[in-house]
Amino acid sequence: MEKIIEESKQGESLVLENKPENTKKLFIESYGCAMNFSDSEVVASILSDGGYNTTSVLEEADLVLVNTCSIRDKAEQTIRKRLEKYNAVKRTNPKMKVGVLGCMAERLKSQFLEEEKIVDLVVGPDAYKDLPNLLAEVEEGRDAINVILSKEETYGDISPVRLMSNGITALVSITRGCDNMCTFCVVPFTRGRERSREPQSIMNEIKDLWEKGFKEITLLGQNVDSYLWYGGGLKKDFVNASEMQKATAVDFDQLLEMVAVGFPKMRIRFSTSNPQDMHESILHVIAKYPNICKHIHLPVQSGSNRILKEMNRLHSREEYMALIDKIRAIVPDASISQDMIAGFPTETEEDHLDTMSLMEYVKYNFGYMYSYSERPGTLAGRKMKDDVEEETKARRLQEIVDLQQKHAWFRSEEFVGKTVEVLVEKVSKKSKDEFSGRNSQSITVVFPKENYKIGDFVNVKITSCTSGTLKGEAVGLSSMN
Repeated sequence: MEKIIEESKQGESLVLENKPENTKKLFIESYGCAMNFSDSEVVASILSDGGYNTTSVLEEADLVLVNTCSIRDKAEQTIRKRLEKYNAVKRTNPKMKVGVLGCMAERLKSQFLEEEKIVDLVVGPDAYKDLPNLLAEVEEGRDAINVILSKEETYGDISPVRLMSNGITALVSITRGCDNMCTFCVVPFTRGRERSREPQSIMNEIKDLWEKGFKEITLLGQNVDSYLWYGGGLKKDFVNASEMQKATAVDFDQLLEMVAVGFPKMRIRFSTSNPQDMHESILHVIAKYPNICKHIHLPVQSGSNRILKEMNRLHSREEYMALIDKIRAIVPDASISQDMIAGFPTETEEDHLDTMSLMEYVKYNFGYMYSYSERPGTLAGRKMKDDVEEETKARRLQEIVDLQQKHAWFRSEEFVGKTVEVLVEKVSKKSKDEFSGRNSQSITVVFPKENYKIGDFVNVKITSCTSGTLKGEAVGLSSMN
């Protein structure tokens, strides 16, 4: 499982339209990957029905929830500092209740509730429907906990409330959990085994978004390419499915095509992919439909076969490079992005140079790069010594970042002189006279506003670039409007 941590979104407090009949106030803050932000929308929907309106003012909240991430030590330390802040406020407002949701909840349940006594309730990723019952327990003066991982829960029957939404783009969860036991990752332990959501409930959610004016959706999962619906149940149990279930099963390329055909004027993205599940059939669907974005996030983690084996990645360097070749052949205009870990246990200088040479081969458009931090509970945490010096990790990470910056410039410059379709998402941060949006390849594009508006698909001729942003002039609306 790969997680993209968008640093700019960390700690967003989420606010939605108030219901006049609701009398209690909820402050909910999210950390981690897109799946956590999507889960917060599910939680807000459940609690909205339970009498809570959201607030962005911590001090006035009756209930404070933080949706947590365990993927990196830095994320956990940030959340601990936030919990200290909540409890400082709680001393002046003793009626306030504090709860932890998500991956840290599952991992540190007893510490939070019993040893440190810093929260009132702990709720794991599969137990959000139990929130009303857990809050009733808290009101009775008892600690409340539910971190049971489910084989079935996909929240397919909950209509998420779109929190902090621009009204243009939305996340649609299609799978939960992960079966890939990468040795560095806590997700299989905090989110459980992989299961997929019923296709019709996905289509219904997208239809609702389309009717509300949304223009782009991201199909979301810990590992979207391995989506498989055969009537419910865990992915690993598909081998025991009936012949009828196998014959009528829906996999990711079929789901992707269903969405593309069903909503031809809606842009479709997906995240995150795993190399061993990115089958050629998926690439042909991406190539066939213009409304499927030409961006593939394809985490590799290392360019060294020895380290990939230590990580229990289910692909080799050579298989990954062959997949890159296939993407270039079938979807030649696709952008490709990466996740990379520097300084995994036992990594040598030769292993590091293998990573650098793989990056030279692919020349990624952008990436998410981290130095290794040991996560308690993972196989690497239990069985491997974190033996790479911190300064060596830092140097290797910087070399990876510097090389990625060089490649990002190279890839950006390829767009100069070309016309790209941009979905206008917001006013540019740097100038109120410019709009900002992304092209199909998920690269940010800014251009003068003129008479266009947020939500328009605009053709923009690229005149200049930086390593991460394209700049241009609008030449007219695209056929997607």
